[in-house]
Amino acid sequence: MKSRRILIDHGSGGLATKELIAELFQPLFSNPALDRMEDSALLEPQNGKIAFTTDSYVVDPLFFPGGDIGTLAIHGTINDLAMQGANPAALSLGLILEEGLQMDDLQKIASSLEKASKQAGVPIVAADTKVVPQGKADKIFINTSGIGFVEDGVELGSHLAVHGDAVIVSGTLGDHGIAIMGTRAGLGLDTTIMSDTAPLHKLVHILLGKFGNAIRCFRDPTRGGLATVLSEIAVASRVEIQIDEASIPIKPQVYSICELLGLDPLYLANEGKLIAIVKGSAAEEIVLTMRREKLGENASIIGRVHRTETARKGRVVLLTKIGGKRLLEPLSGEPLPRIC
Repeated sequence: MKSRRILIDHGSGGLATKELIAELFQPLFSNPALDRMEDSALLEPQNGKIAFTTDSYVVDPLFFPGGDIGTLAIHGTINDLAMQGANPAALSLGLILEEGLQMDDLQKIASSLEKASKQAGVPIVAADTKVVPQGKADKIFINTSGIGFVEDGVELGSHLAVHGDAVIVSGTLGDHGIAIMGTRAGLGLDTTIMSDTAPLHKLVHILLGKFGNAIRCFRDPTRGGLATVLSEIAVASRVEIQIDEASIPIKPQVYSICELLGLDPLYLANEGKLIAIVKGSAAEEIVLTMRREKLGENASIIGRVHRTETARKGRVVLLTKIGGKRLLEPLSGEPLPRIC
């Protein structure tokens, strides 16, 4: 391409648009469904229920330790499907580009989108690009939608938690939020923490295949973190969830930075971790299975579900390291803007 920056002409639908697609996107994302270049993709029919999701990504900065806005977009949409027990089948991609965006940056992001898609085994089958005038966006915004299929007999939901269930997290919390903050201009944090962005569908498939009905629900603690997601589950199931602060896996460096900046790691975003509510009698075996997989190697049981008279509307209680109790409310406000 002749231009080193995105121009308004690249979004006109004319020659410059066609060149951008033909020279940058199509060689990276090539697959039979996309290569037809029609107005919609045709997919082969599948058995089971259909899961469909969409999400938009506006993270700042675009590039951060462990990933960028491209990997985040692919992984985030795959994970939203996986949390319903779906096998992701296809993704769509929408790019909103700001006039003046460096072509080199777009190339890096496009390469990340391609790499993340192919490594996960979930193709991008439909895509669209628009360009807005300078100042009307912040370099690049990405929308991804995904479709997947849930096998017959799989039923997951936040409303299914019952007394005696266990709460499991698949790994250390707060990594993504701190990676973003550490990269943000002007903060001056010296940190080697990497974003945890990763696709979780293969881990979910292993757990469902082995434990089936012992799993009540999966959730990924993105915006709002662990505390907010558990609050949503507690309200949906009308239970009290008690979690043990000492059992929650948090890297010492993440904990130290949170103390320095006045942040609570239980509310920080994660992009490659899951929460599982499971039958209590199966919890230990589920954790052992998770720890055999790279994305679950730090899995831990962090709490239990209780049915109490005081929890008829649902609540989450943190059993603190010093022996006290603290009520965890859903996130109010945004402690770390633009994390996804």
